[in-house]
Amino acid sequence: MRFSTLLAGLLIALLLPANTAHAAAYPIKDRVLTANKLYGTGKLQPSQCQEREVEPDDAAMAKRYLTSVLGCLNTIWGAHFKRAGLPFAKARIGFITKPRRYCGSSWGEAQAMYCDAEKRFIVLLDRDVLQDPSDLWLFRLAAHEYGHHVQRITGMAHAYDRYPYDGKSELNEQTRRNELQAECLAGVFMGSVWDSLDRTDEDWEYLLDIIRESGDEQSKVRDHGKGRNIAAWLVKGFRASSPAACNTWTASSSKVS
Repeated sequence: MRFSTLLAGLLIALLLPANTAHAAAYPIKDRVLTANKLYGTGKLQPSQCQEREVEPDDAAMAKRYLTSVLGCLNTIWGAHFKRAGLPFAKARIGFITKPRRYCGSSWGEAQAMYCDAEKRFIVLLDRDVLQDPSDLWLFRLAAHEYGHHVQRITGMAHAYDRYPYDGKSELNEQTRRNELQAECLAGVFMGSVWDSLDRTDEDWEYLLDIIRESGDEQSKVRDHGKGRNIAAWLVKGFRASSPAACNTWTASSSKVS
């Protein structure tokens, strides 16, 4: 599968006014990104999330499956935010079968897209994603998009949108930091519910193999990260089960390349 079907997300920063595109010294200095309260909230408690059955080429079953996963995400992250005393809002989900404009922008090649304004992500249920839905692809897809929702409700999405940059290379690195953080947060959630899933180590390794082979190496745009780095951040979040592992904003450039 192409990387664009693995990691969704618009380059929202591309829509920033031109006057924000000026030099930004590294490392990132905005404390909403580098020292967010989310990092100090501890581990997500081990939780239950039962997967629904889903068959190949069955969009209706895929919708029910993803809606169920979203229910787990809202419940588990909501409980975590409540324990930490942080404000929380649920995310919503929608589905399309053909690309269309969403959240004010063209769809591009994404498999899913989160919209800050709506607190909702849309999943493109096309042939690519429906042909083999029995693996962890859909589960991780929902968890990644929810990572963007976590960024939204903690203020990190807004801080990322407004952070200055100097040229395309710097913009791409900031976008990779944003996307890799969402991937790490997906791993945090997956680690917290793993024992409740009827999955094997082979299922997990298969997902990682797909990710390692489908990063920016397969794209003309260097905005999501090399396959090995995407997998590394997913694994880091999975093993820690804590948002503290997901501070991509203070990581070295090589870790987010």
